[in-house]
Amino acid sequence: MSPRAGQAGHPARTLAFVESPVQLLNVLEWAHLNGRRGGAEPERPVVPAQARRAPAGSPPADAELTVVVLSPTDPMTRGQLRRMADLARDEGYRVRWEEARGGTTAPFHTIGGLAGSLRRADRIVMGDPFSRYVQLLLTITRAKDLVVVDDGTATMEFVAQLARGERLVRWHRKGGRPGPRDLLFAPVSSSARRRLTPSDGRRVEVFSSMPVTETPEGVTVTANDFAWTRARFGPPRITKGADMVGTSLVETGVVDGDRYLEAVRALARAHGAARYFAHRRESTDKLHRLAVETGLEIVRPDLPLELIARRGPIGRTILSFPSTVVHTLPLALAGTGVRVAVCDIDPAWLTETASPRAQGFLSGVTGTARDVHRLAAVAPA
Repeated sequence: MSPRAGQAGHPARTLAFVESPVQLLNVLEWAHLNGRRGGAEPERPVVPAQARRAPAGSPPADAELTVVVLSPTDPMTRGQLRRMADLARDEGYRVRWEEARGGTTAPFHTIGGLAGSLRRADRIVMGDPFSRYVQLLLTITRAKDLVVVDDGTATMEFVAQLARGERLVRWHRKGGRPGPRDLLFAPVSSSARRRLTPSDGRRVEVFSSMPVTETPEGVTVTANDFAWTRARFGPPRITKGADMVGTSLVETGVVDGDRYLEAVRALARAHGAARYFAHRRESTDKLHRLAVETGLEIVRPDLPLELIARRGPIGRTILSFPSTVVHTLPLALAGTGVRVAVCDIDPAWLTETASPRAQGFLSGVTGTARDVHRLAAVAPA
């Protein structure tokens, strides 16, 4: 960790809030990069994971970084988060697991229990500035150093909205009318946006592997090149076939389920794909139907795909629809010879309730990706 936000001669007390496995992965990447810059985290040799866990009771390598997991209720996400939490502990960081959504009173217990740490923290690292939970926590902290690490393609929208001074709204909801809960929470969201705006006494950094085209004035943008992932895992064994990456665009109401299944079937047939790596938010019923109607082997990863691919085995070609992985996998798999191919979303696949911004945003995700092969939208069989 860089000591810049702490007291003179002391490393900054850093709290990192994560709600997904990818967010936690990117906190580890951020901490690794800050260690390389000469901060508190030293470079460590690559050794097997089971040999890296610190003995019980021993101090962590960086006692000033605490990762707070605001655990969701989804079983797949919880499982991946627990695996990522183990990796964070292996790296020597403190991990605090909060059942933040475990009942009506859980948020009050969580926020009350974190209040003291929030007030003492010099730096806050967050994975999802759109999260109402995180926005509420930002109203408590006095930290003058704020870092936003990647939460996928949402990071692109966050930076653009911050640059334009807009309210923070997830891209797939933009264009819709605010609901009663949105209106009730509006003062907190506005306060969070102000806290995330740099000033003379406040530093804001965005740590991202995504393309940032609109940089807000005063915001520091730092590139995430997945150096920690490449140092700790792989290189992978490469198979001759193709693998496909799933998406939750159906679950978020952007893409029609039947059209998505037809596209997966046509894409798998055209490229000889055998495995389908499911997104953690994909429904069981949808995945069962995919397996039956396409013949693909459905794989439920226990870690973020960047780590799964880096460990291997992985196909020589990875097929994907517009998503975060078209930006992250080429970085994680740099030098391996694996090709990432992305298939555009046909406007005809969008649902009637999809945000008016959906098509343009998804095209931008594909168009700004580097080191990927772009495929035309597939026609149904």
